[in-house]
Amino acid sequence: MSDNNDPVVERTTIVETGNGGGGGGILAVVLLIIVILVLLFVFRDQLGFGGSSKTDINIPDKIEVNVN
Repeated sequence: MSDNNDPVVERTTIVETGNGGGGGGILAVVLLIIVILVLLFVFRDQLGFGGSSKTDINIPDKIEVNVN
């Protein structure tokens, strides 16, 4: 049985809510933006962002060669 003369033990629980470990979401967003920019750079011609002039290659139907 419990004795009424037992000393009361107080216990304190410390919960740390610091700033550590909160950068994972920011890192994921930055990596996602970098991947999107790289993909846009790689596929810029297919997407129409190239800005480079189109190269026209004209091949004649017939070439005449004179051998003397």
